[in-house]
Amino acid sequence: MTTPSFFGAILGSRAFFVFARVVFTFVFWGAGLGKIVDYSGTLAELAHFGLNPPGVWAPLVIATLLVGAGLIIVNRYAWLGCGMLATFVVLTIPIAHPFWKLPEPEATYHFHFFAEHITVIGALMMAAILCYREEPARAAAQVRREKQLHVA
Repeated sequence: MTTPSFFGAILGSRAFFVFARVVFTFVFWGAGLGKIVDYSGTLAELAHFGLNPPGVWAPLVIATLLVGAGLIIVNRYAWLGCGMLATFVVLTIPIAHPFWKLPEPEATYHFHFFAEHITVIGALMMAAILCYREEPARAAAQVRREKQLHVA
């Protein structure tokens, strides 16, 4: 079955791809902005998880979330943004969700976070692939624009 033309037009739209990247990364840039807005809460959270001194870790966490999401949104070095965020998500598992160390029912609760995190990592892998595939199209469009400028 082929994709109906209406949906093909949406899926092929560069604007829709940008919108999708903004929505996809919301969990990261939203968290980064939230950590800035409630900086004292961020420091307390990091201290709670043993990331001391929290004043050193907080800017690193915020920068990772915002820069990683930003690279994906603008699709420049998106592979790096995806890698930054995937690494961040992987590191949160043993720090915040060590289900293998916890008694039931807390272990099951944190196992579900682990499963969601693995899914997010897979989605970041897909995003890196899609952004990578967009690069040749963007480069070809730039070449066409440059040729048009030279002709005019």
